[in-house]
Amino acid sequence: MRGAPGSVYLAGRARAARACSPADDRPHSGTPRVTRMSFWKKLLGSDAPKPVDYYEEGKELFTAGKFHEALTSFRLALKASPGDVVVLQEIAMCYTRIGMTEEAAKTYRHVLQKDPDAAGAHYGLAFILLRGERPGESIPHLEAFLARAPTGEEAGAHVEHARWTLAQLRGELHDAPAEPQP
Repeated sequence: MRGAPGSVYLAGRARAARACSPADDRPHSGTPRVTRMSFWKKLLGSDAPKPVDYYEEGKELFTAGKFHEALTSFRLALKASPGDVVVLQEIAMCYTRIGMTEEAAKTYRHVLQKDPDAAGAHYGLAFILLRGERPGESIPHLEAFLARAPTGEEAGAHVEHARWTLAQLRGELHDAPAEPQP
């Protein structure tokens, strides 16, 4: 009998560990090491886990109406990219949707400090001010939005709504468009 009773077990484990070590290129059970790794990569996915795109996750959650969850994702995206005005505007929209209009207004103002030409921040702040019964303060923001109005199919309804609202605030008559849908 060689050594203590448990030594055979330990010797067997050590031999198995050496057989599977990364430095070992010998076939094991007739299967080369590379093929074994390929099998596990296919089964479990790629080599490294893909990082989460918190911004895209936030957009999907926002679209699904999960505004609190979207806010969390956008905050994580902002942590990865501090001061990003696009992410900040998304955060402000989440605040608006969950009824935190003061936080939304503060966030829109922060965006405008960083980028005075941010059309989306002017639009959002204008309508928060309008809902807060401060129509006089909303006019310059509607004008700034329309001066830099985005183009595209999705933006068209917002641009028309801003034009109609501005005309109404100025006392000009204009056909009332439907409220743009988010």
